[in-house]
Amino acid sequence: MLELREVTKNYGGLRSLDSVNLHAEAEMITGLIGPNGAGKTTMINCISGLDHPTSGEIIFDGHSIERTPAHRITGYGLARTYQNIRLFNQMSVLENLIVAQHSDGRATLVEALFFLPSHLREYRQQRERAFELLERFHLMNVKDAPAGSLPYGDQRRLEMARALATNPKMILLDEPTAGMNPIETHELGEHILQMKEDGLTILVIEHDMSLISQVCDEVYVLNFGVIIANDTVENIKQNEEVIVAYLGRED
Repeated sequence: MLELREVTKNYGGLRSLDSVNLHAEAEMITGLIGPNGAGKTTMINCISGLDHPTSGEIIFDGHSIERTPAHRITGYGLARTYQNIRLFNQMSVLENLIVAQHSDGRATLVEALFFLPSHLREYRQQRERAFELLERFHLMNVKDAPAGSLPYGDQRRLEMARALATNPKMILLDEPTAGMNPIETHELGEHILQMKEDGLTILVIEHDMSLISQVCDEVYVLNFGVIIANDTVENIKQNEEVIVAYLGRED
């Protein structure tokens, strides 16, 4: 579903990614871990179109996307969340989920301005999809509240619901449990596993090894812009190079 081939990203004299190869299998959950400054955010920005690699290829569902703008990548079926939550804070929870479906819309500006039947039919479908996601992520009781007024955990779940509202084939989760307590983390992990059951391909960028252990089929480890390991969660936990670079070891 997603493949990175020799992806390198330079910022002047700083090399943030160095010949990275990564393959995320369809309908599987792939984890990406690494210490702060390893290049994880740079990688996800290059995949999602917010940045572009200096060299190398990024293939998503048969499309070469390393020079493709973000909105077109979303149209191909690749959605993402952010480490720092980026909701439309003044809009209601429901409105956030409706506006996320804009890229799937077919009604023209004229049809929307004059409330023509094609626009109204599309809007009803968008509301129905939004209500399905509200139910799924237990947000129905706050559907009319401004998104910015929600507790932190609810904002995290809303951001994930909003990504799903784009009807993606694959979703990139950038530290989805940042700031969550262990109970909230486990509950979000259950949502991620359900997404896999629904046929989604998922790439999870995380620091929390409990979530990685809960959901991931395989894990890549990034350190100083280089992939140093790729294996199952259990094998990664026992990998000496990973332990030294990331997981930590007592002397």
